[in-house]
Amino acid sequence: MPLLDVKDLKINFQGRDRVTEAVKGISFHLDEGKTLAVVGESGSGKSVTAMSLTRLLPEPPTCQISGEIFLRGQDVLKMPKRDLRSIRGKEIAYIFQEPSTSLNPVFTVGYQIAEAIKLHVPEERDVPGRVVNALRQVGIRDPEKRYKAYPHEMSGGMQQRVMIAMALACEPKILVADEPTTALDVTIQAQIMELLKELRQKHTMSIILITHNFGIIKDFADEVLVMFRGQIVESGPTEEVLGNPQHPYTKALIACIPRLGAKQHRLTTIDHESLVG
Repeated sequence: MPLLDVKDLKINFQGRDRVTEAVKGISFHLDEGKTLAVVGESGSGKSVTAMSLTRLLPEPPTCQISGEIFLRGQDVLKMPKRDLRSIRGKEIAYIFQEPSTSLNPVFTVGYQIAEAIKLHVPEERDVPGRVVNALRQVGIRDPEKRYKAYPHEMSGGMQQRVMIAMALACEPKILVADEPTTALDVTIQAQIMELLKELRQKHTMSIILITHNFGIIKDFADEVLVMFRGQIVESGPTEEVLGNPQHPYTKALIACIPRLGAKQHRLTTIDHESLVG
């Protein structure tokens, strides 16, 4: 049985005059210890799919969700609200793309990580020690000192490491990384991706990586889902999808990747109308 099994997921948003179909009946699964990359442009439905896994989206009638989301055999969409708290952060944790907006500026990073531990691991007696250990695991130097630091006292890369420490502090089974390197420079991007790879192996954790960048998934993800306008247009092992893409949209995305030394004056763009037509 897969750790996570999503079947015929549909997500609609109710506007004033019309209903927007954000996700149009997608199905996928995630096995324990594996990494699944969900790739596509902004607006393709990647993030709302990830947020639906723990029902973080607005409640009806603003948002309508149908289908099945089985986490360890239990349908998340049928869970009572009081049970959702036990899986948010404990079973499935999130890292978002803008750590500066995810961290509360008026509390120290240590306090914010400790808050998650107290909520999900109430039996923990040494919360400060667990926080320091979490900061140490993500490569933050002098974690005892950084425990008392505020988010604005850290660089973007350091803030993202804090977000990873917060997500891993409760030892979740699934980590959802939503564009975790978008706001970072290339060197820091590589460091964060390498860190996630090491932590996945250490904790036997499954990862859902949401990205628009094929360049960072080659040596990271086991499988890939390619989303276009709310649908999965191609899926399979990463090596196969990158090496022999079948769908025109996948081919177009890969063609857009800048290549060092390529002799071209303009970047490749995607003709969306031709794909729809």
